[in-house]
Amino acid sequence: MSTYEARLAALRDQLKRDRLDGFVVPLTDEHMSEYVGAYAQRLGWLTGFQGSAGTAVVLPEEAAIFIDGRYTLQVREQVDPAHWAYVSVPETSVADWLGAHAPGGARIGYDSWLHTRAWVEAASAALAERGAELVAVDTNPVDAVWPDQPAPSAARLIVHPDSHAGRSAADKRTDIAQWLVARGADAVVLSALDSIAWTFNIRGQDVERTPVALAYALVHRDGTADLFVAPEKVGDDVARHLGNAVRLHDRAAFAAALGGFAGKRVAVDPERAVAAIFARLEQGGARTLALRDPAVLPKAIKNPVEIAGHQAAQARDGAAIVNFLHWLSIEAPRGGLTEMSAAEKLRGFREATGCLRDLSFDTISAAGPNAAIPHYRVTAESDRPIVRDGIYLVDSGGQYQDGTTDITRTIIVGTPTAEMRDRFTRVLKGHIGIATALFPRGTRGQQIDAFARRPLWEVGLDYAHGTGHGVGSYLSVHEGPQRIATFGGGDEPLAAGMILSNEPGYYKAGEYGIRIENLVLVVPRSVAGAEREMLGFETLTFAPIDRTLIDAAMLTAAERDWLNAYHADVLARIGPLVEGETRAWLAAACAPV
Repeated sequence: MSTYEARLAALRDQLKRDRLDGFVVPLTDEHMSEYVGAYAQRLGWLTGFQGSAGTAVVLPEEAAIFIDGRYTLQVREQVDPAHWAYVSVPETSVADWLGAHAPGGARIGYDSWLHTRAWVEAASAALAERGAELVAVDTNPVDAVWPDQPAPSAARLIVHPDSHAGRSAADKRTDIAQWLVARGADAVVLSALDSIAWTFNIRGQDVERTPVALAYALVHRDGTADLFVAPEKVGDDVARHLGNAVRLHDRAAFAAALGGFAGKRVAVDPERAVAAIFARLEQGGARTLALRDPAVLPKAIKNPVEIAGHQAAQARDGAAIVNFLHWLSIEAPRGGLTEMSAAEKLRGFREATGCLRDLSFDTISAAGPNAAIPHYRVTAESDRPIVRDGIYLVDSGGQYQDGTTDITRTIIVGTPTAEMRDRFTRVLKGHIGIATALFPRGTRGQQIDAFARRPLWEVGLDYAHGTGHGVGSYLSVHEGPQRIATFGGGDEPLAAGMILSNEPGYYKAGEYGIRIENLVLVVPRSVAGAEREMLGFETLTFAPIDRTLIDAAMLTAAERDWLNAYHADVLARIGPLVEGETRAWLAAACAPV
């Protein structure tokens, strides 16, 4: 019996002991985080799946894993089809699948600290149609059969200085207090880790790749707050930084504290707070107000200090990328490089800046067919050599105290095929379509997503992921609420100060993948004769785009002008930050097409 087969069997045995006929295992934590600490990696432990989004359902005779289009190939490589059915979302939701597959009269368990209230309502309704019920568990059965489950991180909090934040934590709490007063609310629950980090100007080391700390917070209408965090994580410097207006409590005391709001009106974000928070508040006599976390939008709209910090981080990161690309241009044709060795070298260039705090996500270092897996993560088992005449895709980023970066470059080692050049150029045309977009204030990301897809659509092609995600300020590399996507979000109006990625792609299963990604800042644009306030994008990421893969004849004059101007900007900004042969290589890489 394989390791994962044994784990699935152990969970089924535990479910029998718990008098349950099934259980739902999401990839998240008590804060609805995208990236979670090792202790919360229940889905990966149970199934072997290493993607960053997914859910599993275990029933007595069948089991299914739910993934979106980013992981269609990856799930088949990592999860055994003999024991797991692959289900694509959003085509089929977990609730719908349960409604079709759960046995009549079944008791299906869920951990109320790992699901939103909307999910609970949808799943309960679907199960009721089968005469089955959804049952909240007191103890997660996966934890009961995971013998070496890591403990939550005990790393200390870090003060994020106002010189990088651009605003004091006291000012932010004052704004939240005014927001509460305007809505007739007494307090708001902050449970999203990046919202807590932003509001209190603190950072942490509890989740790899995202500088957040495991904590909860309650902010009151008088501007005071209660912060729930393990005591050993708070040093004297953090205590002084937080001040007397922030009362400190053990994180373990949070659930009980929710019972102390009888007769009070408490705001809770239904998208970011788990069902258990609503239940504890309402059981204690509070009236809950389903409102979006008041830190979400101001966190997304960067202030001038955050924008300047991000620009400095991008220049530093761009120099590291250029050093890497130059090194790759020499070493890759010689042979001997692999996905893992290249990723490690790239990390070394970032570390050489002396400012790297962490990567912003696990580097996607993908050669040949692995590049066709949009969110591929290299392992010792999957590590491929980087070979001549093959495509190498590297999607990577760094966490710096002044900014978070994310960049993808696709490189040909040798000579591309005509098809590769055609596909790459279509992706580039889509990238330019976003970079040069003009749109009236109030436009949503979903309205401009097609700008990136049109060159692919024209020949019957597409890609199964969004075109752009928001990016934090020394916080999460995937930050809402802004997105450029027609599915899974994208309905937030874009506002000046927001940072997003611009990353169209193309993936040919079993052969190669292409993606070109820069980060962009939403800025006001002056348009002669305009009757509406107009916005556009300012590109923030500076590194050359592989000219060998470009079919210049496919570019319009305006697209060629954009590319040449972009490369001239790369050379002007990054050239002074690199030396010698690297500088000469950069000049050639940025030559006009």
